[in-house]
Amino acid sequence: MADDLARPGNGAAEALLRIEGLEAGYGKVQILHGVSLDVRAGEIVSIIGPNGAGKSTVLKSILGMIKPAAGDVTFAGETITGLRTDLVVRRGIGYVPQGRIVFRDMTVVENLEMGAYTVREKAAVQEAMDQVFAIFPRLAERRRQAAGTMSGGEQQMLAMGRALMASPRVVLMDEPSLGLAPLFVELVFEKLEALKAAGMTLLLVEQNAVRSLAISDRGYVLELGRNRFEGPGADLLADDRVRKLYLGG
Repeated sequence: MADDLARPGNGAAEALLRIEGLEAGYGKVQILHGVSLDVRAGEIVSIIGPNGAGKSTVLKSILGMIKPAAGDVTFAGETITGLRTDLVVRRGIGYVPQGRIVFRDMTVVENLEMGAYTVREKAAVQEAMDQVFAIFPRLAERRRQAAGTMSGGEQQMLAMGRALMASPRVVLMDEPSLGLAPLFVELVFEKLEALKAAGMTLLLVEQNAVRSLAISDRGYVLELGRNRFEGPGADLLADDRVRKLYLGG
């Protein structure tokens, strides 16, 4: 679990999503310095670390929003390094961006339909929507409501549901509990566990590191764009160094 023990890539043959030696940044500013991690089917994997550690940059590099300077991104055995974002999404990677981004003037149903823009069969879209409503009953209750009139927590549920509409094999989530009232923070983590129970694979960047690790199969701690610690979520929570440096003691 410590930085000198289990290294990224253990169990690589089982990895659904894997990044190796990733270097990326913005313009001339390099943020990631050789980051590696893997996500296996059915897992929740968390990336934690201080502000500026490069957590969101990892997700954007996977999605092709940032073109890596070096390293490899592999999904389902296929190299997707630097692939255009829409092509990454079509291969089965969903994304919930930071900040509860929804189409405010559209209804809940219309927002969900936007998440299924790559799906041609109407029956498949309806089936996905039914599944979203089963996981998020509150969205079903507000299906005709404009997204902009919903609470922040409800908008986050909608953003999460929209990412499921194309039936992705893995979903990347960037700070899903950020800025939410405590009641909705609890609800977000309940829904993350429900998604895993439904067979979903999740890669989670989350500022609430304690809660995130508590529900995660495994976690990675980044520091200054580098792998610092990794291991089972429970082990990271119990590690004195991780608790002191990243979890507030």
